[in-house]
Amino acid sequence: MDPYTEVETSDYTINPNISSSTTSPSAVTTPSRYENQKRRDWNTFCQYLKNHRPPLALSRCSGANVLEFLRYLDQFGKTKVHTPVCPFYGHPNPPCPCPCPLRQAWGSLDALIGRLRAAYEESGGSPEMNPFGARAVRLYLREVRDLQSKARGISYEKKKRKRPNLQQEHHHHHHLQQFPHMSSFQGFTLPPGDHT
Repeated sequence: MDPYTEVETSDYTINPNISSSTTSPSAVTTPSRYENQKRRDWNTFCQYLKNHRPPLALSRCSGANVLEFLRYLDQFGKTKVHTPVCPFYGHPNPPCPCPCPLRQAWGSLDALIGRLRAAYEESGGSPEMNPFGARAVRLYLREVRDLQSKARGISYEKKKRKRPNLQQEHHHHHHLQQFPHMSSFQGFTLPPGDHT
């Protein structure tokens, strides 16, 4: 199996070892990078469910199954997360290697869940039943963020957005306005179940 590759941004790519022919040179419109990534992530999760022992049906998938998937991805992680007994615990730039485990970066998992949550609903899933929005998943991501922040000495506080002008202050009451969906993602049929 090809390893899952990871970058410490929300743009990391999952490359499952499954045959895919989603790219067509005759396509009229080219999907955005986000749409392509979301489709790959969705195919990867569905393949994970098929390969699960016993196989899991998407309709019966729960937040607990999502957590299993996230922990499964850790084996392909490339982010060093120091243990509390490591002398480099809390140091963002260790001077030399250490035997601490590699994990998926919190930012990568957070972005992945966002894409899968959107894909689930855009492929016909009910928002109320969305396993990617389960409370257990949110709590897990928060725990991973806090653990990695302490272990790696890196703050994950959100950066303040630059204000283009002061007029935004006067429009603050519009902050609850609903934004249109950016995604043109449509439900697609799952790939044939090859378990290679």
